[in-house]
Formats: sequence, structure tokens, C-alpha cells
Amino acid sequence: MTRKQKRLVVIAGGMSFILAAVLLVMFAFSQSVAYFYMPGDLAKTPVAPETRIRLGGLVGEGSVLRGAGSTVEFSVTDGSANAVKVKYTGILPDLFREGQGVVTEGVFAAGSNVFTADAVLAKHDETYMPKEVADKLKQQGLWQEGKGQGQEAKATQ
Repeated sequence: MTRKQKRLVVIAGGMSFILAAVLLVMFAFSQSVAYFYMPGDLAKTPVAPETRIRLGGLVGEGSVLRGAGSTVEFSVTDGSANAVKVKYTGILPDLFREGQGVVTEGVFAAGSNVFTADAVLAKHDETYMPKEVADKLKQQGLWQEGKGQGQEAKATQ
């Protein structure tokens, strides 16, 4: 083998390695994608059962029902007539309560309108709203700018 042929083999091997790495990364990302929806979005375009999504909005007033053990049922609303019933088994964040922003991640079970969540994220103080929830509320005109220095915008209830 000449020097030129050896160099071509090394370059081809390196390119093959890079291509394989890029394909593996793309495959891993495609497996972990969870799209963000609000209840109004789900009313317009339903999601196929067993499709992993993020559901965000506000915890409905009077909707939190604690079941046996650590099972909790509540509704997520976007301030309109649309609400989605959520079932979660696990420990809720300390700041989880009615009327506050929440993002849940999970799936709709086949043949059911109940969203089964495996993760629940709540806002961390009185001025924080998850970016996805804030953007959707702004699009729907339900967003009210906060007053005072250093205060972020708040969602209307």
C-alpha cells in the first residue's frame, strides 16, 4: 500500500466514524422528543394514544382529588373552557396547588381521555411561569404583565 492509499483509508475510516456518531445522536434525539400542548391545542388536534407529550397550563380550581396512596387526579386548563383530566401517581412538587402553572409529561392511554402523567413540574415562586406555558397564554391573550421592579409577568386566572 502506498502512502496515498493509507491516507485515503484513514480519511474514509474517520468519515465513517463521524457518520455513525451523527446517526446515533439523531436516533437518540428522535426517541426522546416530547411535544408541548395546552388543552386548547388538544381540542383542535387530538394526539394519538401512547404518544409522549408535555401538557401545560394552570391547575384547575377545585379539581385536585387525592386518591389511595400517592395517586392524584387534577385538571389542567388554559383559562378557557378547555380542560384535560390528569392522573399522576407519585410525589407532587411542594409548590403544586390549584390555580398555579404546571407542566406534566406523559401519555394518553388508549381509549381514554385521561392524561397519565409520569412527571409533574410546578412553578417555583409567585412570579415564575414555565416559558412554554407563558408563550401559549400570551398567544391566547390571557397574559397580564406584572407590576413592580424585578417582577416577571403573571398569568391571569
